[in-house]
Amino acid sequence: MSSPRYDVVIAGAGLPGLALARALAQAHVRVAIVDRAPVEVPDVDAATWDARVYAVSPGSAAFLASIGAWPSPSGRVEAIESMRVEGDRGAVMTFSAYDLGERALAWIVEERELRASLVRGVRGAAIDVLAPARFAALTFAPDVATFSLDDGRTVEAKLVVGADGVRSWVREAAGIVVQPREYGQTAVVANFACERRHRGCARQWFQRDGGVLAWLPLPGERISIVWSAPHALAETLMREDADALATHVADAGANALGALELITPPAAFPLAYLRLPAMVAHRMALVGDAAHGIHPLAGQGVNLGFGDAQALRDVIAARGPVADAGAAILLERYATRRAEPVFAVQAVTDGLARLFGVRSHLVGRLRNLGLAAVERMPLAKQWLAQPALR
Repeated sequence: MSSPRYDVVIAGAGLPGLALARALAQAHVRVAIVDRAPVEVPDVDAATWDARVYAVSPGSAAFLASIGAWPSPSGRVEAIESMRVEGDRGAVMTFSAYDLGERALAWIVEERELRASLVRGVRGAAIDVLAPARFAALTFAPDVATFSLDDGRTVEAKLVVGADGVRSWVREAAGIVVQPREYGQTAVVANFACERRHRGCARQWFQRDGGVLAWLPLPGERISIVWSAPHALAETLMREDADALATHVADAGANALGALELITPPAAFPLAYLRLPAMVAHRMALVGDAAHGIHPLAGQGVNLGFGDAQALRDVIAARGPVADAGAAILLERYATRRAEPVFAVQAVTDGLARLFGVRSHLVGRLRNLGLAAVERMPLAKQWLAQPALR
């Protein structure tokens, strides 16, 4: 039997991969998505909260809404209306959605809510879902790529998209072999009920040990935290009981919202930086964490992934007389379109992580003076905020 042939096969059903599949199907591109795990709507208990949340920028929210994948109003989405960033020596920088002419700086959404909306969109579109299916081999010919699965099935595509995470199997199969650079930190995430109202304010503290603690507003009197902590501290946090962890987090945030109460078990994720020589190769493109890895201090990882999906969809949808979705000219357009925004976000986040990781009294004074100086320059703050918003 001949293998089914698609314009695009997407390897990986993470959020960017699902968004790309839905967007391409809307553009009348024949697409399939392959993943090792079943692609199903999560079974959600409305009485619980997902410890993994995302700060979805207004630009990403608009893209998701355009493909019918923004979560329906359900009291599970919270607007970040302001943000307070505090340096490790007391300097403060603030951002306001009102001052920037925005409804919100970002929207806090649980991972499971985004996944549910995206999976429903994929299942309701003309998209072939091949899952669960493990990858076995990937070969490239001049005019087609062939994906072999471990159950003996093969599929052919004009373009294969690697959306399979920071240690991407597709990326290595295409000959792009780069090891992520470890930050020496682990992100500890958890949700808490708080004594005082957060009023839509996200808070972030650069710690003297080089770590970064972020409090993100959830609906009601709740917050989600991301503590990018040195490995030893992260291990301590993960071992603490619920009361000790809540006290530790509250103290690290200067008790800004009063007493905290843990409402989800903590989870931990090692942090790494990934910069690739190219996001494309012959009949292959990368999106999401397969294409770039960044520090979570600015909350832009998922937004970069959605930006990749939107850009690749736009390039393929506007290909005109170029019928081949994997044509080199289209891949070059995609790579060019994403080069500047990806580099900009990586440069800022990696630069800040490195800067606040330097344990020098003089450097500490200088970086805090810099934060305080930017706080006094509204135009500079607006310039810093605009790329993150869009």
